[in-house]
Amino acid sequence: MYLFFITLTKAVLLQLTALFGIFFIIGFFQSIIQQKTLENYQRSLGWKGILWTAWMGTPIHEMGHYFFAKVFHHRVDSVRIFEPNKESGNLGHVSHSYNTKSIYQKLGNFFIGAGPMIFGSIVLVIFLYFFVPNAKEIFNPLFASFNNPLEFLKAIYESLKNLFAIDNISKWNFWLFFYLSLAVASHMAPSKPDRRGMWRGFFWIVLLMIIANIITLLLGVDITVYILNLSQFLGLFIAIFVYGLLLSFLHYLVSILLLVLFRKR
Repeated sequence: MYLFFITLTKAVLLQLTALFGIFFIIGFFQSIIQQKTLENYQRSLGWKGILWTAWMGTPIHEMGHYFFAKVFHHRVDSVRIFEPNKESGNLGHVSHSYNTKSIYQKLGNFFIGAGPMIFGSIVLVIFLYFFVPNAKEIFNPLFASFNNPLEFLKAIYESLKNLFAIDNISKWNFWLFFYLSLAVASHMAPSKPDRRGMWRGFFWIVLLMIIANIITLLLGVDITVYILNLSQFLGLFIAIFVYGLLLSFLHYLVSILLLVLFRKR
C-alpha cells in the first residue's frame, strides 16, 4: 500500500507539473510585471497611460474569460470587454456564475481564470502567421523530441532567435506584429480574482487526476508517459507564453523609462 501511494503521488505530481505548471509559473511572473507596469504608468503619464496597450489587450483578456465561461456552461451575467474606470482601476470584466453541483462547471473555473493566457496565446499565433514571413519555420525546433528540460529550453531559445532574425526585423510588418503582440501580452496575466478562480477549479482537476491514476494503476497501466507525450504538443503554447512574458518585461522597462522622463512631482 505504501509503495502504491508513493507511485500514485509521483505520477500525479509529474502529470500536473507537465500539463499545468506553466500556467502558474508564467502567470505568476506576468501578474507581478503587469502590476508594476501599471503602477509606473500611473506615476508618470497618469492612469490613462496604460491605454495605449489596453485598447487591444483588455478585450482579448475578457474574451478569453467569456469563451471558456461558455465552454464550461457558466451563466454569463455581464460582459464589458473594454470599460476603463479610473476610480476602480478596472479595464473590463466578465461576471459569471455556475452550478455548484456540477463538477464540470467547477473545474471550468481553472480554464476561465487562465482564459486570457490561452486565448491571448492563440491570438499571438494568429498575428504571427499573418505578419511574420517565416512564421511556419519559427517554432519548428519545438516539435522535436526532448530527453530533458535543458533541451526544451534550448529549443525555445532557437525559436525566439528565429523570430527576431534580421530578415524579420528589417520589415515593417514585423514591427506591427511586435506592437500588437506587446498590447496583447501586456494584458494576458490573470488578475487576483482570476487566480482565485483558477485555484478553485484546479482542486477538482487534481481530484479527478488522482481518481484516474488510482484506477489505471490498479489496472497495471501508468498513464504518465501518455501525459508527458501530450505535454510535448503544448510546446508551441509554452514558447508563446515565454514570448509573452518577454514582451511584458520589455513593456515594464519602457514604463520605467517613462517614469524617469515624466515622473509627476
